[in-house]
Amino acid sequence: MKYGNQPRIGKISAQDAIEMIKSGQRVALSPVCAEPLNLVKELLHQKDRLENVTLYTMMPMGDCEYAGPDMLKHFNVKVFSVGPKLMKALNEGYAEYIPCHLSQIPVFFRQRLIEADIALVQLSPPDSHGYCSLGVSVSYIRPVLDNTKIVIAEINDQMPRTLGDSMVHVSQVDYVVETSHPIPTIAPPKIGAIEKKIAELTAELVPDGAAVQVGIGNIADAILAQLTVKKNLSIHTGTFSDGAMALAKSGALDSKKGQSETGRMTTTEIIGTTELYDFCHNNPLVAVRPIDFTHNISVLSQINNLISVTAGIEIDLSGQVNAEMRGKTLVNGVGGQLDFVRGASASPGGKAVIVFPSTARKGEVSRIVPKLDAGVTATVGRADIDYVITEFGVAQLRGKSVSERARELTAIAHPDFREELKRAFNKINS
Repeated sequence: MKYGNQPRIGKISAQDAIEMIKSGQRVALSPVCAEPLNLVKELLHQKDRLENVTLYTMMPMGDCEYAGPDMLKHFNVKVFSVGPKLMKALNEGYAEYIPCHLSQIPVFFRQRLIEADIALVQLSPPDSHGYCSLGVSVSYIRPVLDNTKIVIAEINDQMPRTLGDSMVHVSQVDYVVETSHPIPTIAPPKIGAIEKKIAELTAELVPDGAAVQVGIGNIADAILAQLTVKKNLSIHTGTFSDGAMALAKSGALDSKKGQSETGRMTTTEIIGTTELYDFCHNNPLVAVRPIDFTHNISVLSQINNLISVTAGIEIDLSGQVNAEMRGKTLVNGVGGQLDFVRGASASPGGKAVIVFPSTARKGEVSRIVPKLDAGVTATVGRADIDYVITEFGVAQLRGKSVSERARELTAIAHPDFREELKRAFNKINS
């Protein structure tokens, strides 16, 4: 869907824009679904004249051809969060991960710990006052615009105009490339019996009037579907998808009584279907804000009853959560998980909840393990979690000793692994 007219301001071609980039320079890209696809396509077209150009991005949803093995001479790709499109490249050495909490990224650019020579961003068309919108991704782009020498904007009439803190005046842009192409989409996930059971147990922890942080994926959408019977909810999260839209349409959100930004659906990234983007266009219920607002503990601590629900890959019996590695394979970054876990803990009435199925590999492997393997990252420390939920129940860890935690977690493990976990714990502590 087209959301506006193209700007009546000076413009250049994508070819001329990318010709400004020289070997050895550093380029910041709009992340996730806002990656400027036409500018990136032209960048790849001109790759043979470029060497050692550093690209900064986060969980891009484009094709990510710049991170292939034949691109190493041309591009040095550095990412703040992994995402499915870059997982292989990161694990095979064609891209590099910068470990960080998402709330830290704006500081990197603001304090020039990371410097960019050129920014390639994507914007909606400007209004009559010259203001464009960052659309589906605000995240860390504001300090990039403020601290980058040259800003090149791909202005796309299919970028929804989101509200909140997403406006950029055309005077902040040095060069404009006009384009029209769909924003990348993802289909709604399939929800099975396990996801539904986890969602039912999670929903019991969410009181009416709560502010909810839930990400994207099948468990997240299953949880949001269970919350449609609640009242006066609000959403304050890092990323939302179609499940959040469905919750809003159900009537469970109350813009007058919600706690997050006067009851709005507050986020920094939007990922979903075209229907979701249409819903977010010019919708005063949806506030898209910078990542150092959405993930800021000083903001989160002022929201009453913030229920943070994040996922893990595995947890050990002491309560340490690995949300980054599957074996030796990096599948995710630190992301915003700990930002929200600690933010929920600081919220009056808040709860930090970790959810995942009890097993992996079609039931062959328990996600609850005696100890995390050597070399595996503990994304969330054992002192940070309130609740852990699998399809077999709810474990409450806050205020519990190590042995009490082990009993709580063993009780929600898959029955096939409970005796093994008991034996392992006794052996470790004997």
